[in-house]
Amino acid sequence: MRLLTGNDLPTGDVVWWTGTGWSRHVEDAVDVGTEGEGILRAEEGARRVNVPYLIDAIPTPDGPRPAHIKDRIRALGPTVRPDLTLKPADPSAGSWVI
Repeated sequence: MRLLTGNDLPTGDVVWWTGTGWSRHVEDAVDVGTEGEGILRAEEGARRVNVPYLIDAIPTPDGPRPAHIKDRIRALGPTVRPDLTLKPADPSAGSWVI
């Protein structure tokens, strides 16, 4: 099974090809099979998605599961808690404002 994934242009969110558009949920993704390269070129050319690429996946009863750990992590969504990030201009965090 082959899935098409990339990043949403306005938000940067990970998105998955559904056969008719893009979803933020890997469960909605469809097998693009041998048509993946053509869909990838068309969607990138139309500027609907940033840096689309094809990945291998395994079909499961709950939807497709990316075969590679990197893509499984991407499918889970953001892994950094916003409340733990350093503020760029926070002097107590060691940041410098020039």
